[in-house]
Amino acid sequence: EVQLQASGGGLVQAGGSLRLSCAASGFTFDDYAIGWFRQAPGKEREGVSCFTSRDERIYYTDSAKGRFTFSSDSAKNTLYLQMNSLKSEDTAVYYCAKYAGSRWYRYGMDYWGKGTQVTVSS
Repeated sequence: EVQLQASGGGLVQAGGSLRLSCAASGFTFDDYAIGWFRQAPGKEREGVSCFTSRDERIYYTDSAKGRFTFSSDSAKNTLYLQMNSLKSEDTAVYYCAKYAGSRWYRYGMDYWGKGTQVTVSS
């Protein structure tokens, strides 16, 4: 059974940092693309950062570039999202997701974890 569990969210002041973690199980970590998404109140869910292990390509949404860093530890089946210089507009529920294939740009997501709330106060 595929399971994804995000953690690490919380309340932080603008300019601060948080590190999200996502523990994954039930699939071979290196065989699938994985990613971080977020959904702010009243907005659609958006991709924040995605990674495909086959060619080590990492995607960042424009608003995350230069501030967020994706990383993963295949030995621990865990992915991370280091978020620095947080802004109020980063406030959202953050989710991790597994793609149906090894490349995020070719496949859709097939499993989602429960989200973790990130609140940035201005």
